[in-house]
Amino acid sequence: MTAREVLDFAKKNKVEMVDLKFVDLVGTWQHFSIPTSELNMDLFKDGSGFDGSSIRGWKMIENSDMLVVPDPNTALLDPFMEIPTLSMICNVQDPISREIYERDPRGIAQRAEQYLKSTKIGELSYWGPEAEFFVFDHASYDQNSHSGYYFIDSEEGIWNSGQEGQNLGSRPRHKEGYFPVSPTDTQQDLRSEMVREMEKAGMHVEKHHHEVATAGQAEIDLRFDTLLSMADKMMMYKYIVKNVARRHNKTATFMPKPLFQDNGSGMHVHQSIWKDKKPLFAGKEYAGVSRMCLHYIGGILKHSLALAAFTNPTTNSYKRLTPGFEAPVLLAYSSRNRSAGIRIPMYSPNPKAKRIEVRFPDPSCNMYLAFSAMLMAGLDGVQNKIDPGEPMDKNLYDLDPEEARNIPTMPASLEEALSNLENDYQFLLKGGVFTEDLVKAWIGYKRENDVDPVRIRPHPHEFFLYYDV
Repeated sequence: MTAREVLDFAKKNKVEMVDLKFVDLVGTWQHFSIPTSELNMDLFKDGSGFDGSSIRGWKMIENSDMLVVPDPNTALLDPFMEIPTLSMICNVQDPISREIYERDPRGIAQRAEQYLKSTKIGELSYWGPEAEFFVFDHASYDQNSHSGYYFIDSEEGIWNSGQEGQNLGSRPRHKEGYFPVSPTDTQQDLRSEMVREMEKAGMHVEKHHHEVATAGQAEIDLRFDTLLSMADKMMMYKYIVKNVARRHNKTATFMPKPLFQDNGSGMHVHQSIWKDKKPLFAGKEYAGVSRMCLHYIGGILKHSLALAAFTNPTTNSYKRLTPGFEAPVLLAYSSRNRSAGIRIPMYSPNPKAKRIEVRFPDPSCNMYLAFSAMLMAGLDGVQNKIDPGEPMDKNLYDLDPEEARNIPTMPASLEEALSNLENDYQFLLKGGVFTEDLVKAWIGYKRENDVDPVRIRPHPHEFFLYYDV
């Protein structure tokens, strides 16, 4: 919609409140609301002010005045508010310069799209993330100076004690949750309701299903879209998943590894580049891809250790990236082979379907930053004609130790990923897409707020291991 069409839409639907959403550095939506009396053409030009010092990773208090400027293309009715509420996603601007704030993740995604065009390599990049998540019946957790715990429960959990009246026995075993019908899959209608809300919000959903893990692990797949649009959609996707779960007195999480001894939640990201309405990844090289595509893969593989700081940005991410749970730890590429870090899907011979699938990201990431960083790595590969090496068409999970030793692996921890980013970020700065300030702010924030708090706290399993030393 245009700004004028948004005003007409709000009047037609008797909207009473306007919710202005924007994403913080970490990747979580923040918001505030204004009454419709404040909804006018000036809002789309002048924006609405707020205090940026209270937003994670942003301005200091002595320089904290900021503006949110709504994007009319994102306007829709919020599906979860009782009072008719119009929702819009906003860009964040500096009120003095009126430039997009350099730490606004949505602004980085916009600059990434502009940079792609400026290179003349392509005009559009298409993105298709496959985000996995868990829906639990109960989740509680706490940490203080003298205790720490988490407790998760699910009627589908294989650990469920089956107390009379609470469990009817139909529950998937660890790693056996892929595609069972009801009653083992208890959440068919819940996921269908999520899909219904997504379609109301203008998303094109391709499929939904139960995932491999026990306890309500799920996946809902969206049809591919351009980078900024898909990042916007994934923010609404998370919002819908969590709120539909809450509607049914359940709780949803995109935490990569909430369960020990079972598969974690990844987010395989399909991506391709187009120009003049033609797919540039189709060709006559390995698996029907172009030389450009192979170079793009080479860029992703070269920078993957640094990319991990954005694509796998939590300490919990590296609980998922361990051998034995279908996680793509080894950095190789292949066709069809799901054990490789990058896969070339072979579902269709149609050149328009030719794409790559980067399998190591997870849904805890900031979508805007992760997509933009992968695009910049791939473009660096194209620009410098980076050779990805030979493909690996064997099961990488079953390699003997000596052969596996020759294949690069993902970082083993968030601290390792951040150190790699510290040593390899120049490719992100091209075209002013990322800034050195943003990269350093990200590294500093993650070390202070993620790495150190986990590092200095006793772990419950340490009591099991060491209490009697």
